[in-house]
Amino acid sequence: MSASTRNPQPTNLTVHNKSRVLDISFDDGASFTISFELLRVYSPSAEVRGHGQGQEVLQVGKRDVGIAALDPVGNYAVQPTFTDGHNTGLYTWDYLYKLGAEQTKLWQDYLDSLHAAGFEGDTGRDAGAKQQFAPAAHVHGPGCGHHH
Repeated sequence: MSASTRNPQPTNLTVHNKSRVLDISFDDGASFTISFELLRVYSPSAEVRGHGQGQEVLQVGKRDVGIAALDPVGNYAVQPTFTDGHNTGLYTWDYLYKLGAEQTKLWQDYLDSLHAAGFEGDTGRDAGAKQQFAPAAHVHGPGCGHHH
């Protein structure tokens, strides 16, 4: 049965501030260790995801982000407060399951996005990293290095 039809329920949720990971186990036997950084850069908030396809906002400088608080929302979600002040994402059990199950692909997609934004290696993850240009103002001319 897929997670989307079964609605797995968490049986354990542990925040590890020192190693900056969230351990979560579900009643179907699945368990995941998800980094705070992955949780932060894939926040389900409108601030990060935008209001539609193609409006996502690339998150940079989140390598050392922590979780200051993790508040339950009903019986279906948690709302973390990250140490960078972000606290508007509601992480449903289904969304946490998806992040855990797909984290290898999601992580690679994130690194690819940082590289596409002009960051060498994984430097976009470092504190203080800033996008070098505003995407809306960047003019794509011949030889700009972007592939369209």
